[in-house]
Amino acid sequence: MKTQIIAALKAEFPLSVLLAVAGLTRSTFFYHQARLDRPDPHAELKAAITEAFEQAKGRYGHRRIHTVLTRQGWQVAKKTVLTLMNTLGLVCIVRRPRRYRSWLGQPGTVAENVLNREFGAEAPDTKWVTDVTEFRIGDRKVYLSPVIDLFDRSVIAYSCGPSPTLELTNSSLREAIATLPAGAAPLVHSDQGFQYQHASWRALLADACLTQSMSRRANCLDNSIAENFFGHLKEELFHHTRFDTVEEFTVALHEYIDWYNTTRISTTLKGLSPVEYRAQALAA
Repeated sequence: MKTQIIAALKAEFPLSVLLAVAGLTRSTFFYHQARLDRPDPHAELKAAITEAFEQAKGRYGHRRIHTVLTRQGWQVAKKTVLTLMNTLGLVCIVRRPRRYRSWLGQPGTVAENVLNREFGAEAPDTKWVTDVTEFRIGDRKVYLSPVIDLFDRSVIAYSCGPSPTLELTNSSLREAIATLPAGAAPLVHSDQGFQYQHASWRALLADACLTQSMSRRANCLDNSIAENFFGHLKEELFHHTRFDTVEEFTVALHEYIDWYNTTRISTTLKGLSPVEYRAQALAA
């Protein structure tokens, strides 16, 4: 910084005076001035980092940016990517979690915690998780009910609406069940929300021969994969974008879930998107 200031002022003031004020020797000044005149050796890499960051709409940190670059053929260390992102002022959006709490007492039947935090799945359609989250758009609210496959963390079905009704959750489950191949009967895990204790939810599960599982009361870690998805969704879309209408937000929500399934790379999935991970696994 001192070198740049001196270089800008030396046409108007004696160089010896400027160096004395700045506390620099002539050799130090000319050394740093020569460095400023050199082309940036990381110019192309910075451009690639900036492009990857902008394509992800600021949702990727240095690890995911590194994965994108590696897939493009770059050979670069993660620490280098982090350093250059800091130099460029590219900061990943920071999460500010806030969720809808659906536990309203004991209106129905509570199932056992069959999942028991075993979030790994060896094959698609063996373990599903679901939950409901809330968004505030001005003086209105939007609720989202996704069904997530633990095999690849994909959102296989979802519904959204103005209130957390039984139909909201039941419709997402019906859509998910409609995607099942013959013979598949996944475990379906949720919290103890009233929708999941209701007879209509349990009837849908029973008719499809699916096993019900529930988190323990007020224990969000028992359903942490759903919580994690909501965190990413709100971090990467909702909290840092202004939505003037529910309709505007709903369009962005559909676009985000499509991007999440088809494009967003996951370090848990070896740098692949859910769709890529599933396709690779099924082709093996």
